[in-house]
Amino acid sequence: MRLLPLIVDTDTGSDDAVALLLAAAGGLGDVRAVTTVAGNVPLATGTRNALISLQAAGRGDVPVHPGCERPMTRPLSTAQQVHGHDGMGDIGLPDPERAARPEHAVDVLLDHPRRHPGELTLVTLGPLTNLAVALLRDRDLLGRYRHVYCMAGAADMHGNISATAEFNVWADPEAARVVLERATPEQVTWIGWDASRKDAVMTPADQLRLEQLGTPMATFAHRVNRTVAEWARDVTGLAGYDLPDPLAMAVALRPELVLEQERAHVGVSLADDTRGQLIVDRRRSAPAPNVTLVRRVDEHGFKELLFNTCALEGQ
Repeated sequence: MRLLPLIVDTDTGSDDAVALLLAAAGGLGDVRAVTTVAGNVPLATGTRNALISLQAAGRGDVPVHPGCERPMTRPLSTAQQVHGHDGMGDIGLPDPERAARPEHAVDVLLDHPRRHPGELTLVTLGPLTNLAVALLRDRDLLGRYRHVYCMAGAADMHGNISATAEFNVWADPEAARVVLERATPEQVTWIGWDASRKDAVMTPADQLRLEQLGTPMATFAHRVNRTVAEWARDVTGLAGYDLPDPLAMAVALRPELVLEQERAHVGVSLADDTRGQLIVDRRRSAPAPNVTLVRRVDEHGFKELLFNTCALEGQ
């Protein structure tokens, strides 16, 4: 089976780390490069976490390229209250063995698909700053990828950072708007927190199963989500913690997991009181759809992919 060639753009916090395990160690993806962006944590911290995660997956050879240190027009707001000060549950992970590469993430996002047109799948797991800046330099960039999958938004307007907004879009709504203005449903798929909240919740039984696998990757995935589990208990009210970034990665790796999706015209609010809220126009008179929204995913299939990957001993 041919592996899916991937570029992954990430603000690596604890659930991004698990998504990188799926991409790099699950036997489905061929990660060509990882680009990092400020979001869950500051850029330097997220870059460190990406290197650590790839090393945990047995793919420390994958080049990691730092990108934008702040949103396009706003000051940086992180999610360290969710993922821990270090973004990885504050469990004292040692420094990675390798360093990041000097090429800027935006240059990597532009150069790779030019050299391999129509071959690479891009998966974004953080704020869309790097991709938006790249689009301002090449407005046809999205069409140069095989497809672009984004963990972004909440199509049901049930938010996790505010009443109606998901963190990645809220963190840099201007960047999200740039991407949506240039997207088509054939090119771009968004997997939002609404799908994660329904189909990617790690219940206490799931958490125990992950812990009891006992492999280095399973132990890593379980431990780095320690503070996320506490936050979910206190804030979202879910029966466990959810894994939005791994769900988006799973959809990219196995599109057949999607049970329900829709094509719609989607905008994003920049107003203070509704910052980052998706504006999904489903009227018959709405403008042409600009993105595909994934609404439900096969929960069992997703979790089996997660557990089977984490059960591996690494490469």
